[in-house]
Formats: sequence, structure tokens, C-alpha cells
Amino acid sequence: MLGSIAKKIFGSANDRRVKGYRPRVDQINRLEPEISALTDEQLRERTMALKAEVAAGKSLDDVLVPTFAIVREAAKRVLGQRHFDVQLMGGMVLHESGIAEMKTGEGKTQVATLAVVLNALSGKGVHVVTVNDYLASRDAEWMGRIYKFLGLTVGTIVHGLDDDQRRESYACDITYGTNNEFGFDYLRDNMKYELSAMTQRGHNFAIVDEVDSILIDEARTPLIISGPVDDRSELYMAVDALMSHLVPEHYDLDEKQRTVSLTEAGNEFMEEALRDAGILKEGDLYDAHNVTIVAHVTQALRAHTLFTLDKDYIVKNDEVVIIDEFTGRMMQGRRYSEGLHQALEAKEKVTIQPENQTLASITFQNYFRLYKKLAGMTGTAATEADEFAEIYKLEVVEIPTNKPIERVDEDDQVYRTVQEKYDAIIQEIDRAHERHQPVLVGTGSIEKSELIGELLIKHGYTLLDYSDPNALTDVYQAARENRVTKRFAVLNARFHEQEAYIVAEAGVPGAITIATNMAGRGTDIKLGGNLDMRIEKELAHLEPGPEREAAIEALRAEIAENREKVLNSGEKANPETGLKKDLPGGLYIIGTERHESRRIDNQLRGRGGRQGDPGRSKFFLSLQDDLMRIFGSDRMDGMLTKLGLALLQAELGQ
Repeated sequence: MLGSIAKKIFGSANDRRVKGYRPRVDQINRLEPEISALTDEQLRERTMALKAEVAAGKSLDDVLVPTFAIVREAAKRVLGQRHFDVQLMGGMVLHESGIAEMKTGEGKTQVATLAVVLNALSGKGVHVVTVNDYLASRDAEWMGRIYKFLGLTVGTIVHGLDDDQRRESYACDITYGTNNEFGFDYLRDNMKYELSAMTQRGHNFAIVDEVDSILIDEARTPLIISGPVDDRSELYMAVDALMSHLVPEHYDLDEKQRTVSLTEAGNEFMEEALRDAGILKEGDLYDAHNVTIVAHVTQALRAHTLFTLDKDYIVKNDEVVIIDEFTGRMMQGRRYSEGLHQALEAKEKVTIQPENQTLASITFQNYFRLYKKLAGMTGTAATEADEFAEIYKLEVVEIPTNKPIERVDEDDQVYRTVQEKYDAIIQEIDRAHERHQPVLVGTGSIEKSELIGELLIKHGYTLLDYSDPNALTDVYQAARENRVTKRFAVLNARFHEQEAYIVAEAGVPGAITIATNMAGRGTDIKLGGNLDMRIEKELAHLEPGPEREAAIEALRAEIAENREKVLNSGEKANPETGLKKDLPGGLYIIGTERHESRRIDNQLRGRGGRQGDPGRSKFFLSLQDDLMRIFGSDRMDGMLTKLGLALLQAELGQ
């Protein structure tokens, strides 16, 4: 009680820390008129002068205020975007080696530029870590305009570069790349015989985007450089052929812990089957000389009972490709170890790649602890604040939004069966589409996203083909004519090539987008549509000049008009449907299931209501959902039984 009273009087620890940044924000704002009066060349000279001061012994803290003021001015000139005060606070958190938790749409990518430039003044290099090659290249080019404007050098580390190209990128003041590329370069450097052959020059300061995904979800994921061993593909195929003969009585499956093992009956059955197949040639299954066969059986059993096609992995180009459960992206080049990947390849009847022996390995957790200074950004870190503090000594600071959040998060709607839930979701999408309200439907797997797509097709909808450059022509025309198109898009690992385009246009009136998880997409959903994306797609053929400028202005006016339609697309109160109050327009987030990680649900919700926009979110659940079935079915059944008895007693008047 005393704690709650103190919190009301003095604010939380987070409130006090945020308030502590205000004096420096005010100093930066007071400098703005002076910095704005400088020419482009004078801005560069100021930056180089600050770099010289740091080299002469000044601390980075001493030059924070003028550096942030210069970066803000540079962003205004080259990007047309001025850092908000809350973004300045986020930059200070990053500089202080903290984690800035900022809601989706608050401009985390631009926030990083403040701490990046400040720390680049030391000349020791700054690494900005993203979750995929696309974001690394995009951000290096996009934010690189600020850095180059100020006289700093920028490099990018992506898949396919040779050692000389990597060495050149690491020598830059600022280097963008993915967690995988940074980690593998470190391993490769440790296998070099000469210092001059190494590519990385040290680990001074890193800013990790989607920090919870990389430092928590994937923390213990090992990066492994390996070499081939003997080919055992025939043994994998022979053992896999026996799996179809197993019945549930032959194994104990624990979905909650993701473990499986043969029962006594299963051991007897498998031992006999292995003998009949000529695999077990002598002794019992668990004799020491048969340990290899036991390992193959174990991994084949795991592949068939714990791993699901289109949820945990997909088959593409004769390969089994792992799907990241947190982002829904393909993890190209990543393979399960200890024969599990080969067992999956045997299960899916694709070419079985040789097993490998480990030559070098490190986990992300251990790699990122090499940095002298580490910071991170995300929209959802508070739920893992204790882990960040304990493992990395990083404090999470929640940065307030630039504008109050106007999104309405409705209570979950729970149905008895999955079919009833899906029927309700389709009806809800129908109603929103009729109102021209854009809908983002979040699913937990590729399988579920494609199931929703199939249901929509049965209800008269058509899947958009984003490989067609004119895919959205009718969607835009329908928005102009105030009619519905009954078209939808699917964003999952199968369609990752069109990811940025699909996400960017998910705010067009009447747009329906089905997405598998939404972590680290890197592109905001803007109500009415994305001007930059439409210019890139529709006006690429026009040379700079009056005609192009007029076309851009026409697009800008159309998007503004579409935005107004989306803002006014909310559901009105209706006694017939039981809706007692008006619900807002804006992007409507529909969750088709709850995820085991509350953070992933929050990431989905956070796609709506950006920068003070209205929005709405609701999760549709059923008692047959995986999460309900695994974690709460017994408890739920007991509650429903009690409720049923209570209702029966009330009817009988007892």
C-alpha cells in the first residue's frame, strides 16, 4: 500500500528516469535555432570538430547535446523528418547502454541515428544489428543518408560478401548487418591464421533492433560452422519408413515441454521392426554398439510428433527450411543439429544433406556479451526486463508515445470449437470490409494463415498476386469509387519477397492482410496507403521534373482522401448486433489465436494505433486452440462443468 502511494506521489522508477532526460532535451531544443542557421558544409564541419574533441579527451556525454541537435537537423534536411522529443529520449537510453521500449510507429529506426552518430565520433565503430538482410540494406541506405551528409562512412554486412568486402564494411564508422552475419564473421575470424585476414576490427558498441527477439528468443541458439561427416542418408530413410507403423500407445508425447519418448511397448515394437528391416543386426536396441541407431530412432520420432510442416518448417526447392516461430520468417542456412534436420528431410522425402561436425560455435548470448557497450530497441521488452537485467545488465526504459494511443483493445472472444471461431472471424472480416476498414489478421503459423485464406476464397474473396506489378490497381480504383473488392493478401514465409510492399499497403481502405506473426517487419502500416511505396511502384518510369512532381502531388492527395475514409470506417452502435457503443476506425487487428509469448500478441496489436491514429484489436479464441488444449483445457472444462451445473440448478429453481 505504501509503495502504491509513493508511486502516485513520486512516479515509478521508469517515470523518474524519463523525467531525468527532460533537461537535456530542453538544451537540444534551445540549440535548434542556432543549428538550423548553419549551412550544410558548416554542419559537417561541426560534426568533425566534435569528433576531434572526443579524440582529444572529451567524453561522449560532454558532446551529447550538440551532437543530437546536429543529427536532428541533418534528418530534417535529408529525410524531411524531425526527431520528436521522445525520440531524443530514446537516443539517450541507447547511448546509456539501455533498452528503449517504444511502441510500433514511434520511429525506432530514426531514434538509433542519434546514439549511432554520437558513438561513431569515437572512431571505434558502431554496429547496428537487424533481423534480416532486407532491413540491414534498407536502413543502411535510408539512415545512411544522414551519416554521409555529416561526413561519416557507412557499411553493410549481408549474405554473399567476400572477405575484402566485409573488411571494408567493418572499417566504416557505422556498420549495418544481421545478427547471423556478425556472429558468423566472428567465428570465421577465429579460424583465421593471420590477424590481417580477419574482417572484424573489434566489438565497441552495438545497437540491436528487435532486441527481445535476438537477445532473449534466440539467445541460446548456437551459430555453428561445421564440416561434413560420413553420409548416412540410407539409414535415415530406413528408420523413417518405420515411423508410420507407430501408434499413440507406442510413445509418450508432452506437447507442453516438447518432449517425446518411446513407451515400453514402443521399445519392443521398434526393436522388432528394426530387426525385420535388417537395421538392428545384433544385440538389443539399447546395447552400447547400437547407440547410433537409437539416436536415429529418437530424432525420427521427434520429427514425426513434435514438428509440423508449414508451422515449424516449410519445404522449398527440395530443402527443409526452418521457420522462426517468433517472426514467421524463413531461416535460410539454419539447420537443426544432431541429425534432427536429416530426420525431417527423410520425413518430407527431400534430398538428405550430409551430417556435419562442429568446427566453431557460439551462442548469440555469448557473442553479444563481447561488446564493450550494448543497447537495444523494441516495441515489447518490459515483459523480459528481468532477463535483460540479469543476463546482459541492460535496463529497459519505456519511452512515452509522441501522441496518446487511441487504439481500443477489446476483450477476447472465446468459442467452443475452432470451426465456430473461424466462422466468426470470416463474418467479422466481411463486416469490416463492407465498411472499407482495413483489417490485419494475425495467425501463429503458415498453415493457419493459408487456412484463413482458403476460407475467404470459399466466401468469394480472391488472393492478390503481388508478383504482378498491377496487383493493387483494382484495390486503389475501388477505394476511389467507394466499392469493395473482396481481395486479400497473405504475408508468410512463402511470400517474404513481397513483404515490405504487402505491409506498406495494408492500410488502404478495405485492405485485408493475413500475416504470420509481425515481429520486426520494419515497415509501418500507414492509414490510406504508403506514399513512398506508391511512388516507387507507380512513378519509376517518370524522370524528375514537373510531370513527376504533379503525379506525386496527385498520389499524396489520394492517400490523404483514403486516410479520411479509413478514419471514418469504424463500426457504429447497433442494438440488433448487441454493439452498445461506437468503435473506432483505423486499422482493425484480428488475432486468430493467442501465442504462448504475450509479447508476440502485443507486437501484433501494436501494428494499429500508430502515432495517435485510431485503431481496434480483438482476439478470437476457441477451447480447441493449441494453447488452450495444451495449457488450459482441463481447467477450462472444469470451469464450464461448474457453470453448466449452476445454470441447470438456476433453471430448476434449486
